[in-house]
Amino acid sequence: MYHDGNRALQDAFGSRALADRLEEKLRRDRFTEDDATFISSLGFFFLATADAQGRPDCSFKGGAPGFARVAAPDLLVFPDYDGNGMFKSLGNLGVNPHVGILFVAFGEAPKRLRVNGTAEVVGDDPMMGEVPGAQLLVKVTPTDIFPNCPRYVPNLSLVEASAYLPDPEAPPLEPKWKSFELFADVVPPRRR
Repeated sequence: MYHDGNRALQDAFGSRALADRLEEKLRRDRFTEDDATFISSLGFFFLATADAQGRPDCSFKGGAPGFARVAAPDLLVFPDYDGNGMFKSLGNLGVNPHVGILFVAFGEAPKRLRVNGTAEVVGDDPMMGEVPGAQLLVKVTPTDIFPNCPRYVPNLSLVEASAYLPDPEAPPLEPKWKSFELFADVVPPRRR
């Protein structure tokens, strides 16, 4: 789990033994039931990807709680919803499948879970039918799953869910910026 850069800093700060113990006791490559429950309770996560040259990108991914879910002990899936059309994260996955995902619960009992692995973007998968509004599906095979210390996670509460969450009972709400004169002539039709 550690490379020379990690080890150099661990040695400089005297934390190599602690890092090894954390890996030995907490790191795994399969999701537990607790992991699955935690992930499905959240309505967002942060996704880190990199292009073919290793240039990083970090993206917020959101949906209704349960939009990201553990489908098997070695499989995490989440939908891609209509967005700004840049496909920064998913485009990166087409040239570099490595991902880092951070799940965070902000509240009175903060919690963090990291998932590193490889991802595949699919457009024709039976699981897509289970997710209203999905235009693509991302399937992640974990290599390293480990909790993080939540000590710096602030206590925040959800005031209101996003009005743009896909709803199978209602037509999708389009963001105002897509109708701005600057963009309106190049916004593609929404795919269903």
